[in-house]
Amino acid sequence: MGTHVIKMPDIGEGIAQVELVEWFVKVGDMVSEDQVVADVMTDKATVEIPSPVSGKVLALGGQPGEVMAVGSELIRIEVEGSGNQRETAEARPVEAAAAPAPAPAPAPVAAVAAVASAPAMNAPASTYAAPDIVPRQAHERPLASPAVRKRALDAGIELRFVHGSGPAGRILHEDLDAFMSQPQRASASGSPGYARRSDSEQIPVIGLRRKIAQRMQDAKRRVAHFSYVEEIDVTALEDLRQHLNKQWGDSRGKLTLLPFLVRAIVVALRDFPQINATYDDEAQVITRHGAVHVGIATQGDNGLMVPVLRHAEAGTLWSNAGEITRLAHAARTNKASREELSGSTITLTSLGALGGIASTPVVNTPEVAIVGVNRMVERPMVINGQIVVRKMMNLSSSFDHRVVDGMDAARFIQAVRGLLEQPACLFVE
Repeated sequence: MGTHVIKMPDIGEGIAQVELVEWFVKVGDMVSEDQVVADVMTDKATVEIPSPVSGKVLALGGQPGEVMAVGSELIRIEVEGSGNQRETAEARPVEAAAAPAPAPAPAPVAAVAAVASAPAMNAPASTYAAPDIVPRQAHERPLASPAVRKRALDAGIELRFVHGSGPAGRILHEDLDAFMSQPQRASASGSPGYARRSDSEQIPVIGLRRKIAQRMQDAKRRVAHFSYVEEIDVTALEDLRQHLNKQWGDSRGKLTLLPFLVRAIVVALRDFPQINATYDDEAQVITRHGAVHVGIATQGDNGLMVPVLRHAEAGTLWSNAGEITRLAHAARTNKASREELSGSTITLTSLGALGGIASTPVVNTPEVAIVGVNRMVERPMVINGQIVVRKMMNLSSSFDHRVVDGMDAARFIQAVRGLLEQPACLFVE
């Protein structure tokens, strides 16, 4: 028997170190060739590290949350033959998008597409034979995604009683389905309701959550934020959107408000190039961009990601709508590539129906502007002395006051407002 050492691979683009996000194996496990053993994270993208060999895990080179240098020892595996203990062998990094089946990662680390669950878990819950329950210790934290944890909490189930069939014993939704289909098993976790609780949970800030925290803290520390809120009558815009969907929705795809907002931003930026810009505050250089690369803030199970709609200025309503849908799905399923998550020149953020009345979005540095969309509501408005019901929506936008003057920001949003209230102007050249 020999020892095969897998070193932290060189992911490229000059990256010297990465964060170890999650292990899918533990010491003593048997691994097969091409099995994913760990997730690591660069500044934005999460990458899976597969094993190039089959064998038994002898040692792990770090703990989740640890920042490791490229070339450092990641894992040792006992293999048949002489191994490569004296050689330099690196695992082949595979982008998360290449995984065969997506699954959320355990809280609070960044999720990537996970290894497909065991074949037995593909059976319906009604035919699933749950294994005997071997309760974990009360202090033991089972592996599970945030969505699984929330579902278990809502159902009053203690995860330590649930058998996990995923990698490294991770508890999947299928495991909860199987557990809850066995009444005598579910009762083992105690009854839900309003019983007193004294438990607590410590969640290390690692992976995607750490990156989000760092970026938000850096943005608030370095950017001179100011926000501007404007009310917009979108009645005519909604009428146009519904008409276009009725006319061409089946053949071209349904339109949401987002592609109209993107179009309005693109047209308004022609007169306000200082807002479609990035600011290098260390070099003291402002770069104004001709291309409009719109970041679409997207909320996933594990945190906020900003995939980029590139060259929005060249897209039609439907082409931009299709690309927004594709990018949002890629971000939510953790399949967005590093290139798809970088390079934006202005960001659009929306909480949809949860958008509230107003908000103060944080500028996505090094950009200098972010446009926030609040929810649409019907309200009585006075028009020409008459009270009429109109569909109203607020735009809550933030700017970097070091680059964008208050009057320019207000005029820009007013231009967007005019385009949305008279949507025919969106298409007049």
